[in-house]
Amino acid sequence: MTELISVVVSTYERPDALGAVVRGLSRQSDGNFEVVIADDGSGVATATVIAEWKAKLGVPLAHCRHEHAGFRAAEIRNRAIMASKGSYCIFLDGDCIPRPDFIARHRALAEPGWFVAGNRILLSEALTADVLAQKLEPEQWSLASLVSRRGINRIAPALYVPLGPLRKAEPKRWEGARTCNLAVARADLDRVDGFDASYSGWGLEDSDLAIRLIHAGVRRRDGRFATGVFHLWHRENDRTSLSANQARLDEVMRGDRVRALRGLSTLGVPVHA
Repeated sequence: MTELISVVVSTYERPDALGAVVRGLSRQSDGNFEVVIADDGSGVATATVIAEWKAKLGVPLAHCRHEHAGFRAAEIRNRAIMASKGSYCIFLDGDCIPRPDFIARHRALAEPGWFVAGNRILLSEALTADVLAQKLEPEQWSLASLVSRRGINRIAPALYVPLGPLRKAEPKRWEGARTCNLAVARADLDRVDGFDASYSGWGLEDSDLAIRLIHAGVRRRDGRFATGVFHLWHRENDRTSLSANQARLDEVMRGDRVRALRGLSTLGVPVHA
């Protein structure tokens, strides 16, 4: 695949973490991409970080924001998708730092009719504080450095293993597909009408997307041992809405619905071709 890739980075009030993520994107070996920040209502500090990087990133950087009204990750990601120009979208959380080959590895795995679910290395609270305060650069750490470093939960996601046909071993598995590291063709997102903004409050909107993609005939390709990112520590999100979101997800799993109840088409903007 040689087409433009859109990297959709979701964020809310973590400008230091977002800066580290965009720094990782600035080091990509594959430069045929754009960045669209999906901002769930952050303030001036986040806008400042984005403006600073826009002037020096070297690829297009757009800021897509709506006013904060609780956790609305599904809706703001949809707005970012609508603002994007690429034929392939990689979703990345604003606290997940990509390594220099992140986009190149995702491009190599891209295939029509398949979404790619990547994984992550979790950094401890203490190591995250050091990374942000001292401006450490995890994306530059060698494998040898990771082996000896305290504060990471595992090093396997930093390894590269081709895997070959094993990447398609579980084509209908939705579990573990998270939008902190997930790639989907734009045409497939249009087919399922994007994320379902009915999921308001933290939890399960990414699982809903994966299940509906599978209902639509899009299959899962494993991005492990190729696309791993460094996930900075954060406090657990408010899970007040989790039971309601679980009920929504249960309904999707019981049926065969493909399109979102409140998806891209409800935003009142033409779907990008």
